[in-house]
Amino acid sequence: MMFLLKSLVLLNTFILRIGRHLAWIAIGLMVVIILVQVLFRYGLNSALPWPDEAARFLMLWMTGLIAPSAYRWGGFVSIEMLLRMFHPRAGAFISLLLLMISLMVLVIGLQFGWKHVNSGWLFASSSLKWPLHLIGMQATPIKLAWMYLSLPVGLGLMTLVNVELIIKQFYKIWDPERELPRDPDQPVSEDN
Repeated sequence: MMFLLKSLVLLNTFILRIGRHLAWIAIGLMVVIILVQVLFRYGLNSALPWPDEAARFLMLWMTGLIAPSAYRWGGFVSIEMLLRMFHPRAGAFISLLLLMISLMVLVIGLQFGWKHVNSGWLFASSSLKWPLHLIGMQATPIKLAWMYLSLPVGLGLMTLVNVELIIKQFYKIWDPERELPRDPDQPVSEDN
């Protein structure tokens, strides 16, 4: 089981590192697009039709790519005070139960997210288009499925993180002294 855990930690570290870099690019582009819209709307009194939807597209992808890292690092809201009231193994067992419930929610969310993506192929963006006119073709509206795909990607990555956390909780219960592999990218805090 330790081989599986080490492999999963390496895989998650690699994928989430790429996701964080893409998320930073997305938020940077989002800021530039919003500034362009502000310039055109208020400076030139001529609002553009596409920046609002483009910024929303990037925001969804940024969230889907950064949320798994936040989940892995314990960046979501949690109530740790209750777990600290118990013996460490009992707290680890309760955490394991909560992670199992989270896994069920993530899998259900993943199924709903994928259904939403499939319906997104039917509808196109009202303002975003593939710039095919640059190569002599007609500009084609972007299907909303590309925007919706951020949900199952984010939930899928969070599911991988959740499985890693579940395996770590098993070790905390049955072998609390064992040194577990860590994410080398995780910011160090006083609690770690």
